[in-house]
Amino acid sequence: MTASSVRPVSEREARQVAEAAREQVWHKPSFAKELFLGRFRLDLIHPHPAPAPDDVRRGEAFLAKLREFCETRVDPARIERESQIPDETINGLKELGALGMKVDPKYGGLGLTQVYYNKALALAGSVSPAIGALLSAHQSIGVPQPVKLFGTQEQKDRFLPRCARTDISAFLLTEPDVGSDPARLATTAIPDGDDYLLDGVKLWTTNGVVADLLVVMARVPKSDGHKGGISAFVVETAAEGVTVENRNAFMGLRGIENGVTRFHRVRVPAANRIGPEGAGLKIALTTLNTGRLSLPAMCAGAGKWCLKIAREWSAAREQWGKPIARHEAVGAKVSFIAATTFALEAVIDLASQMADEDRNDIRIEAALAKLYGSEMAWLMADELVQIRGGRGFETAASLAARGERAVPAEQMLRDLRINRIFEGSTEIMHLLIAREAVDAHLSVAGDLIDPDKSLSDKGKAAAKAGGFYARWLPGLVTGPGHLPRAYAEFAPPGHRDLSPHLRYAERSARKLARSTFYAMSRWQGRMETKQGFLSRIVDIGAELFAMSAACVRAEMLRSRGDHGVEAYQLADVFCRQARIRADELFGRLWTNTDDLDRKVVSGVLSGSYEWLEAGVLDPSGDGPWIADATPGPSTRDNVHRPIR
Repeated sequence: MTASSVRPVSEREARQVAEAAREQVWHKPSFAKELFLGRFRLDLIHPHPAPAPDDVRRGEAFLAKLREFCETRVDPARIERESQIPDETINGLKELGALGMKVDPKYGGLGLTQVYYNKALALAGSVSPAIGALLSAHQSIGVPQPVKLFGTQEQKDRFLPRCARTDISAFLLTEPDVGSDPARLATTAIPDGDDYLLDGVKLWTTNGVVADLLVVMARVPKSDGHKGGISAFVVETAAEGVTVENRNAFMGLRGIENGVTRFHRVRVPAANRIGPEGAGLKIALTTLNTGRLSLPAMCAGAGKWCLKIAREWSAAREQWGKPIARHEAVGAKVSFIAATTFALEAVIDLASQMADEDRNDIRIEAALAKLYGSEMAWLMADELVQIRGGRGFETAASLAARGERAVPAEQMLRDLRINRIFEGSTEIMHLLIAREAVDAHLSVAGDLIDPDKSLSDKGKAAAKAGGFYARWLPGLVTGPGHLPRAYAEFAPPGHRDLSPHLRYAERSARKLARSTFYAMSRWQGRMETKQGFLSRIVDIGAELFAMSAACVRAEMLRSRGDHGVEAYQLADVFCRQARIRADELFGRLWTNTDDLDRKVVSGVLSGSYEWLEAGVLDPSGDGPWIADATPGPSTRDNVHRPIR
């Protein structure tokens, strides 16, 4: 049994809805877009952009206050133990102004830059990832950001002061049977005079249990005077007909207030609609362009914590006559954590500063940061647990009970796991980035592989594509990556030489673009089904972006006299590690088991291997795979818990 209200949607319609929500025009340059096209535009990120002195002053002043608050008024062990952030902690964050970090001061906020907002999330999240999630869900994707970007002046005047100081917000898109396929969205907003009547059920509403204001995505039916389509609304959680039916519990992030919210004939004024009808998904995706940066910021913070614990523990713990870090098997893990932490901070700081300057389009950079940060942070936490051995698997409370330092390594692993799913799973991020990466090709040759286009349209597309590729392909043959002295400014005396890594990145960018072109030529309209290939293309691009960011950051730190020698060492070892991963991915573009995997999947689904499941028992409980989400009045108690 599944959610009975879900709309039946064809694969083609689902693609059309997703495509219509994309920001389809590139008004500004993009380092990552150029990278996937084989053009290594280092000039777009080097020299590393720098924040304005006043932004630094205000940002550092707030970080100092936040640090003092987290050190003295946050009890992370209590949050984990009670699976809840205490009300007094949340009220303290409100008093500190942490709810309004990104809100303009004229609305009562702090007006921090993206750089310092992310530094604050990394700091708060290192103490309690649940607090980081609370603040991020409220500001990165909750009411403040879409209202700031798309709201009317009246909406900004009404909602932003509340969000800056008193009201917690949440973003509601997912439904019980609707995840990354918004074409199936079932929640409706029926026009009724000057209002809309909202009906539906939303799942995994981070902050939803304690939120005062909600951004809700709902489908408006097309009718006279109404364009219809998925639209965004600001909804008061206290409104009649809104019921928080359940507070969900998870393997990690136990303190987050995540729930199931039902809407039954909830009256929402038309004045609360953000943007025009039908613009909801575009608003959501645009909000996420920079909103996604909050998650990798907290991943970078997690890496810093993993490095601290790995350093202290592997120096103190001795085996066979020397500290375990001196044993190569453990030392390699410590090196990986140190180098990757440096790279993650380089990626997030670079992307955040680019967002603040607004000179570049960073939609791909932000998506790459989210993808790469979530995957690498999980690997670092896993390596930390391995370094700690049995103590890594033991809970902090158990360690403390028997007299040892309460290191929550296993909690960090559990808390980080959701980041590979939050705000676009790794698999969806691969597809999203791949679509942007091949955008230039589809814009000139898309009609050639579209079965619905006429012969005349295909002829015009062929002529257009011929002109584009006649200019583009020759540029992929050679470039600065083949010149021994290219990027010589990254080889200062007394430091590691980073120039070979940038030459590798330049050569690899051209190789990546050639590989993409070969694949499109080979598979044409079937290219979108080759998700394994596309994922590897994106992962190579992520490695090249991280390498570039690491080198640029190392040079920036050297030029400032800020640990330059050490930064060059970390950048060098990270690039060497990344090159090994990238080379392996290049090899797997054409040598893989993708075709065999598809055959095995068909066998699994048809039951051919059901015999392999014999000999075990399934402890799962009874019930449907997906809960019924038929609209109607709630039959459950409202567990909404506003914090005042």
